[in-house]
Order: sequence, then structure tokens, then C-alpha cells
Amino acid sequence: MIGNDVIDILQSRKESNWQRKGFKEKLFTIEEQLLISNASIPEIMVWVLWSMKEAAYKVYNRQTKIREYIPRKLVCSIKSENHNYITGQVICSENTYHTKTFFSENQIHTIAVSFLADLNNVMEIERKSSILKDENNIPYLINSSSNTMQNVSKSHHGRFEKVVTIKTVN
Repeated sequence: MIGNDVIDILQSRKESNWQRKGFKEKLFTIEEQLLISNASIPEIMVWVLWSMKEAAYKVYNRQTKIREYIPRKLVCSIKSENHNYITGQVICSENTYHTKTFFSENQIHTIAVSFLADLNNVMEIERKSSILKDENNIPYLINSSSNTMQNVSKSHHGRFEKVVTIKTVN
């Protein structure tokens, strides 16, 4: 299963004051707050962690069909970091989701999957017209030639939209 989240950094600066009193405490665990305060650019770490939580929540929601506001129950950890991306994990209700976050000066994009190996098989979908949502508002890609449905994750914020799926390996 797959989830993703994209953040337009310029839009987030207009919409949210992450430095206001209580913001970090409401959304992040003590350990995550330490990651933010120790980061070279704390603002970017705020949105990396938020993006990880959002992407993992989409997988959790697809699995459980439960819709709830639980940012502090989605516990993030960073596994590796380089100049192009960050890998991590998000744990929620005994489920572990594996994440990969790409960032540039304009956007942050996180992909979350249930199985670590699936991170290597993610592809972005350009043709978005074949995407439908079920009764739980969960998106699927409809393949009319094979009459099948494929899990996708859709995210948009500001100037950016991302739709991703896991490539089927034959």
C-alpha cells in the first residue's frame, strides 16, 4: 500500500506559522521536537516530519478505513539523510510505514509504503483522468483495458500535485 504528501514551501509559509506557541507540541512528539530544534533549517524539518506523517496516515487510512486526527500517534524517525532525500519510518498503532522524502527549495514530497522493498518500485502517474475514489474517499487508478483497480495516492498543495503508485513487478 502507498501514501504520499507534497508540500509547497512558499504556500506553507503563507498559511502556517509553525513557530507560534503550541504548534510543535500539538503535532510532534518530544523526540520529533528535538529533531526540529537540532536541524540546520528547523522550518524544513517541520515540514519533512509533517509530510512523513501525512503520507503514512494515507496508508493507515487505506488499511483501516479509520479517519481521525492523530498527528502525535504517527511517530516519525529519520533513518538516513543526504542532500537529495531522507529515509525514515513512521509507526502508528503497531504498524510501521517506510518513507522516502525528496526536497528542493520549492517543495517537499514524501512517499510512504507498507513494505520497505516497495520504495524502489514507486512511480509517478501523469495521466490523472482515470483516478476514481471509493466510498471511503480512497483513490484508485482504473485500468479500462484490463478492468482492474490499482492503489494510488494523490496529494496536492499550492502549486504542486503528485499521484503515485507502486509498479507491479512481473
